[in-house]
Amino acid sequence: MEIKKINTIGDLKKIGYKSLPVKEELRKNMIEFLHKGENPFEGIIGYDDTVIPELQTAILSRHNIILLGLRGQAKTRVARLFINLLDEYIPIIEGSEINDDPFNPISKYAKDTISEFGDNTKISWLHRSERYTEKLATPDVTVADLIGDVDPIKAASLKLPYSDERVIHFGLIPRSHRGIFVINELPDLQARIQVALFNILQENDIQIRGFKIRLPLDIQFIFTANPEDYTNRGSIVTPLKDRIDSQILTHYPRTAFISQKITEQEAQLTKEQKEKILIPELLKQIIEQIAFEARESEYVDEKSGVSARLTIAAFENLVSFAERRRILNNENSTTARISDLVGVVPAITGKIELVYEGEQEGSAKVAQILISKAIRKVFEQYFPNPEQIKKKQSQNPYAQIINWFSKGNTIDFLTSMSEKEYSAKLRSIPGLQKVVDEYQPDADDSMTLLFMEFILFGLAEFSMLSKFKLENGIQFKDMLSSMFNIKPEDDFDTEEDSDFFR
Repeated sequence: MEIKKINTIGDLKKIGYKSLPVKEELRKNMIEFLHKGENPFEGIIGYDDTVIPELQTAILSRHNIILLGLRGQAKTRVARLFINLLDEYIPIIEGSEINDDPFNPISKYAKDTISEFGDNTKISWLHRSERYTEKLATPDVTVADLIGDVDPIKAASLKLPYSDERVIHFGLIPRSHRGIFVINELPDLQARIQVALFNILQENDIQIRGFKIRLPLDIQFIFTANPEDYTNRGSIVTPLKDRIDSQILTHYPRTAFISQKITEQEAQLTKEQKEKILIPELLKQIIEQIAFEARESEYVDEKSGVSARLTIAAFENLVSFAERRRILNNENSTTARISDLVGVVPAITGKIELVYEGEQEGSAKVAQILISKAIRKVFEQYFPNPEQIKKKQSQNPYAQIINWFSKGNTIDFLTSMSEKEYSAKLRSIPGLQKVVDEYQPDADDSMTLLFMEFILFGLAEFSMLSKFKLENGIQFKDMLSSMFNIKPEDDFDTEEDSDFFR
């Protein structure tokens, strides 16, 4: 259909154009997507068997929807993708403030225009991107913002009395007629404002300053809410909740693999970072495991949740920390290291809500604890558990490494250490490469070095070695000697805790 040639209501009639209510339009296009086996919610990962089928069902049922879930569960992103289910263009009465349907006008302006010009009434075409409106619910939102109010300036400029319907300034909801209207964080909306939505959802009526007007608005409503908000900041009033047809629960990624796919998709890296900084699979796994550990941590508020933004920001920081080292050493490229995980601490501290015990520890220390637990968890996927070896009294593959440290040897890993220094230090530890060769025989040179470093961190997490924080790096040494040589000034309960990740 060549829309440029269709400029009047008469032109629409000639081509046999039929208007559809917005929910019917969404349903029609959803059916088309299903027939083609395509997904209108492109880029939403981890919801294929849970949220998306429920969304499809709600759309087929022509329901208003509320997406209920903790922060960082892609609720707003899902809502924004609803525009993919709208027709690319729809006709409206030219000059209409509320997107009047040429065949079913509801505003006084549209009705008067059609009454005057008939089939010669001018139309314009509205793109689907202009049919989406989003409002963040905040305590200062008013009924006038959402529904409308009398506009004194309009009354004065048009020289009209306040009793004239033309002095009305329509709010966001009437201006979303024939489109999608989203209210984010619905519980934050004051109860009296929520009450104003009752009739719109059920009877399509609105009332503005006592004007006796009935606007049968045609809107797909989508709401988002966080269960935490129900007690912390407000609630959804029961009659409003009753009028929302489908409540769909969102969730965090069920597996680290899905979480990793989300992180890789959403992380904002430069072309140079992608080309010159290698992030091995091992480190990606640790990054994702941090979020899983946080969601189960006794220090983190479970009700608040741990957003997927944590792993995205942590991944970006890991890349940038490795990039900084590459630049300082004037190297062409580099591979991220286990010791680079110190760089992700700032990405964690701002994205976890702590319970009382966590506040006592401090956010930085909790972040370090989470990293430690993630390393410990992932370690068992690559190498034997040192504790299990000890219990079974079987041959210990780590014995040569531990014995070397027990003789008083130490290793310092500085954050800005060059690739050459990094390799030399790791290869100086007897038995370290032997363990990698035995359990990860397919590793190339760079991965062999990373696994060698990983073993040191793993042994420290299983209390086989000690790991101490230096001003610009970390130091590994024997566990027993470090216990007997604690200086009086060492205070492990302070922010300057010498244990790097504990």
